[in-house]
Amino acid sequence: MFAHNVFAVAVAAAVAATCGVYAQEPACARNYTVVAGDTCDRIGAKTATPTFQLQTVNADKIDAACDNLFVGEALCLGLVGEDCNIVHVVEAGDSCFSIAEDAGTTVDIILANNPNVNSDCTNIGLGEVLCAADHIIVNATSSGA
Repeated sequence: MFAHNVFAVAVAAAVAATCGVYAQEPACARNYTVVAGDTCDRIGAKTATPTFQLQTVNADKIDAACDNLFVGEALCLGLVGEDCNIVHVVEAGDSCFSIAEDAGTTVDIILANNPNVNSDCTNIGLGEVLCAADHIIVNATSSGA
């Protein structure tokens, strides 16, 4: 009986390894599994996760264009203590000032929490999900910025 259970566990481990089941980031605050049709912006919008945060936390899995996601892939949405879940999805006509005003925060905090956004806020894109918290959440030393 013991030998049968050990065999079953070994088979399950082998199946998990070949099917792309990955361990999550140890300090992961929230997890997500990719479904058909997902993009980084879509995942961000439906899970209240900034696009930059999603890509930074999963830099070992997601490429810069975010075009290598696969169905069933396990992603970490944010790290404990650095998980922004107050977001704004960029729409036509948005600026850092209008986003900050809508969120009740400042442009400086928007920029601090979104280190991928330039100081003129000219590189935000439609559908991009930005952190819109009213306090600084992003740790610049771990953001890669």
